[in-house]
Amino acid sequence: MSTNPPNLRPDLAPAPRLADTRRPGQPTVGMVSLGCPKALVDSERILTRLRAEGYAISPDYSGADAVIVNTCGFLDSAKAESLEAIGEALAENGRVIVTGCLGAEPDYITGAHPSVLAVTGPHQYEQVLDAVHGAVPPSPDPFIDLLPASGVSLTPRHYSYLKISEGCNHKCKFCIIPDMRGRLASRPAHAVLREAEKLVQAGVRELLVISQDTSAYGVDIKHSTERDHRAHITDLARDLGSLGAWVRLHYVYPYPHVRDLIPLMAEGLILPYLDIPFQHAHPDTLKRMARPAAAAKTLDEIAAWREVCPEITLRSTFIVGYPGETEAEFQTLLDWMDEAQLDRVGCFQYENVAGARSNALPDHVAPEVKQERWDRFMEKAQAISEARLAAKVGRVLQVIVDEVDDEAATCRTMADAPEIDGNLFIDEGFEELKPGDIVSVEVDEAGEYDLWGRLSS
Repeated sequence: MSTNPPNLRPDLAPAPRLADTRRPGQPTVGMVSLGCPKALVDSERILTRLRAEGYAISPDYSGADAVIVNTCGFLDSAKAESLEAIGEALAENGRVIVTGCLGAEPDYITGAHPSVLAVTGPHQYEQVLDAVHGAVPPSPDPFIDLLPASGVSLTPRHYSYLKISEGCNHKCKFCIIPDMRGRLASRPAHAVLREAEKLVQAGVRELLVISQDTSAYGVDIKHSTERDHRAHITDLARDLGSLGAWVRLHYVYPYPHVRDLIPLMAEGLILPYLDIPFQHAHPDTLKRMARPAAAAKTLDEIAAWREVCPEITLRSTFIVGYPGETEAEFQTLLDWMDEAQLDRVGCFQYENVAGARSNALPDHVAPEVKQERWDRFMEKAQAISEARLAAKVGRVLQVIVDEVDDEAATCRTMADAPEIDGNLFIDEGFEELKPGDIVSVEVDEAGEYDLWGRLSS
């Protein structure tokens, strides 16, 4: 049993969970998946294709004939982490194929690790398969491997990420994701819904909807209707809500039409949870970021959302120490936090990223000032979180069970996404629970980020 403190890298996905049985002589591939949940979905897709071709999936370096490293290039620190992972895979295995966001910069990778077998960019699935075929030729067993393969999941069986689009049309100055992953490309709504139906049929109890810009879903295909399903986030949310699983929305940009989602939350069709990257609150800072400068209006929107759905949980991420950020601008952010009272908050200290337009902005903030502002911001966010959790003591909440060990059942409420938010722990009478169960719990204790409770009769 462990508590879940605020994540310093809210772009990170859960650690992948691999389990496979190898037949004699079967070629085997390992996978290191870094970065956000969108990258984790890419890893699942690659491994599903490989397993259908007769490859086994190894959970460690020693059991693999080659290792795929799916990289992240979101920040310079993420790039360094990716290079470190590639180096570790080379040292432990020696035969490494690199893909993912950092793969968009092949010279950067081969300059540090010239012995990698191949480098491919984000969502270049065919090129990854070609590289694997070249390194480890397939050897399928026609009586086993050519049967239709179920999808490889890198998350626990009871929840799954559901990617609805790729790319992004925004031009935020601090971000290079559109350069790496391209412009918005939405999946047809009927294809998303079919995937969701298959996941729920396979036992998934919670669908986590992800993309680079979830609320822009369908804009690029003019919200077209195919097979009676319209490619618009409100319609998609309603369709997904009919499947009987928890539906949680991530990376929702605060467009005006987001307000149309809130009644679906109040009705119980989708979870009352919005993950919205506000990034800052001062209009001048937002302007330098090339983001809409409407912090006051945002407060009005938040109030309107809470009026329709009082149970709504709001999660966001922010950047402190952005170039040109003055003490007055930062204080505006702290004051905004006092008014907004967000439930869950992650925070980055600004970093230059190669290729980002923000690098050229004047008046970069000194590292020690960024650290001091981050400390003050997180102190504020922690106090707000602690107070909002304390208000839940004595209430009965629905929770989903993630893990059960000898000490407790580790669960999440509707207000908690896996890995990045808090937990609820049941340490009495939990022995019969199993992962994926959804039960009612009376909250009897609250901490800074987590809750404790007992099963409600």
